[in-house]
Amino acid sequence: MEGSQVKAPKANVRPQTSEKHGDVRTDNYYWMRLSDEQKESTSPDEQTKEVVQYLNDENAYTKQVLKHTDAFQEKLFLEMKGRIKETDQSVPTKDNGYWYYTRFEQGRDYAFYCRKKDSMETGVEEVLIDGPALAEGKSYWALGGMTISEDNNWMAYGVDEISRRVYRVFFKNLVTGEVLSDVLEGTTGRATWSADNKTVFYSKRDPQTLREFQIWRHVVGTSQQDDVLVFEETEETFSCFVFKTKSDRYIIIGSSQTLSTEYRVLEASDPKGTFRIIQPRQREMEYGVDHFGDYFYITTNWNAKNFRLMRTPLTQTTMEHWEEVIPHRNDVLLEGVEMFRDFMVIDERKNGLTQLRIKRWDNTAEYYMPFEDAAYAAGVGANPDFNTDILRYGYSSMITPASTFDFNMVTQEKVLLKQQEVVGGYNSSDYACERLMVPVTDGTLVPVSIVYKKGFEKNGKAPLLLYAYGSYGYSLDAGFSSGRLSLLDRGFAYAIAHIRGGQEMGRYWYDDGKLMKKKNTFTDFIDCGQFLVDQKYTSSDGLFAMGGSAGGLLMGAVANMAPMLFKGIVSAVPFVDVVTTMLDESIPLTTFEYDEWGNPNDKAFYDYMKSYSPIDNIESKDYPNILVTTGYWDSQVQYWEPAKYVAKMRAMKTDSNHLLFWCNMDAGHGGKSGRFEALKEVALEYAFMMDLVGIVD
Repeated sequence: MEGSQVKAPKANVRPQTSEKHGDVRTDNYYWMRLSDEQKESTSPDEQTKEVVQYLNDENAYTKQVLKHTDAFQEKLFLEMKGRIKETDQSVPTKDNGYWYYTRFEQGRDYAFYCRKKDSMETGVEEVLIDGPALAEGKSYWALGGMTISEDNNWMAYGVDEISRRVYRVFFKNLVTGEVLSDVLEGTTGRATWSADNKTVFYSKRDPQTLREFQIWRHVVGTSQQDDVLVFEETEETFSCFVFKTKSDRYIIIGSSQTLSTEYRVLEASDPKGTFRIIQPRQREMEYGVDHFGDYFYITTNWNAKNFRLMRTPLTQTTMEHWEEVIPHRNDVLLEGVEMFRDFMVIDERKNGLTQLRIKRWDNTAEYYMPFEDAAYAAGVGANPDFNTDILRYGYSSMITPASTFDFNMVTQEKVLLKQQEVVGGYNSSDYACERLMVPVTDGTLVPVSIVYKKGFEKNGKAPLLLYAYGSYGYSLDAGFSSGRLSLLDRGFAYAIAHIRGGQEMGRYWYDDGKLMKKKNTFTDFIDCGQFLVDQKYTSSDGLFAMGGSAGGLLMGAVANMAPMLFKGIVSAVPFVDVVTTMLDESIPLTTFEYDEWGNPNDKAFYDYMKSYSPIDNIESKDYPNILVTTGYWDSQVQYWEPAKYVAKMRAMKTDSNHLLFWCNMDAGHGGKSGRFEALKEVALEYAFMMDLVGIVD
């Protein structure tokens, strides 16, 4: 146990007090916070040296405590890596006369992005982006976006080499292969082409807060200094973005926050024209826009909690002109619509599961696509072509590897184009999945998806990993993971709790898990865990919990609220210092999130946040075994939140269980880049859990 072999790091205590609404909080570890300038400096100051030393000491401690699992971690890594088909290729997608695809080569972490003209069989391969070459020698490399001009001759692509989700956009002449000297700095990584094949629109991030706050116009071959600012989002709770409609006719600028959206539109053939507003923003009214024929189609929650579909003439776009196409339903969430010449494909969610509804524009046919598994993930794929009867969609379940299909919407015939190959062999009939409806404290039924290897006995003796997120209306679907087989094959069950704060059961599900109802998220998770114990899927000596980012907040909250329910907790890039962060408007994304968590400048929100904020509720008591991970360059949840959390918990907890902290000094919010390197951290997490229940091989 902790301390038996090596002494845990002890962070220096330097109390710093803050006062709000007459309430005084003391932060002993505020000194751990570094600015971007300090982190990036080639001549670190004393504070930076101290912080980096502390993080390195924590990493060294974690390595030492888990040193006996090194061989097991390597085995797990090689096992998970070995299931991945190293030489592989995506299903090609046809767009504007070219087939686009990505392919991997043996031993390579990064993909080649390619295309062929007219035919995959006879076309000559063009390598648009050589991922292995561009990433060579870099500790982190990520492609942000790749867009092609309408004449197929130019490509814009974004690259992040730090892991702060701030990208540089480059331009490549696809005729000559030349990469131009003009580079767009400080962007979100994607450029949207106008119809003239030389003008692009792109969004920039605020260098301090990283909020997407400006849309610029750039002419290829000119300096970024000559670019024209076409829109600035001045409301700090909104961010902005730019895209082109599927019809390619319009450029759209969007502004959004949690409860409101607004869109501006411009003919793609008139890049120097003036954007016009579709519908001015209103508090608590969201809408999305696409174009088909003589109408803009509007997906909106205006007088429709679970959203409905409207349409409006191209020249009369404000809401008084909207006409209903698909009405609101209390039990069905409308998530999106994909438009084709003769059909619309409606993406819905009912009882926590995605449904794809096919409907002819002339109303002569309408049906739902059949899906077989008890719990699954399904979604519309890349469908850039309007003039087709073929729908590309994806499907997987907890026992079905990711599959790509083409579906003929006329004949209802489906063709499996590709199913993820699990190298070494995989038989789905060796595994079983269930979907449970768990009654929680207030009587609500919460879905839980669970998978295990057949032969699993519900006698309370097996270990189980329970995963959840529960924020931002993000719905967790029950998809497949080849890496997860390393748990299942060693006797673990794996479960997803579809708790409130997500949107699995509709918009109401989200509203019941945010702001002043946020604690529903935590109690739902605890109740789901207790249910699995009560029903003998596992016991408290075998129940593990995992979540990341806002799911890491969930982990911190349940560790405080029900520590004895869990054998161990894995908390990845956790948002654990809620009050401090939400009071600091200089931290990236803070103001944008007031409608998710509340604004603590309001005393009611402050008090409620403080009542669950993980770092503010650490007590002198026993806690389960905990592994906390983060990235030094994380822009979403800054590294100092989990660092302070671990330091405070280590100073206060009364048990001798593991408290381990791993800070990836080269990575950000998503961990390491590359398809294989990221598996090393998964192996670390798996070894941590399995070691605690005596699984060592």
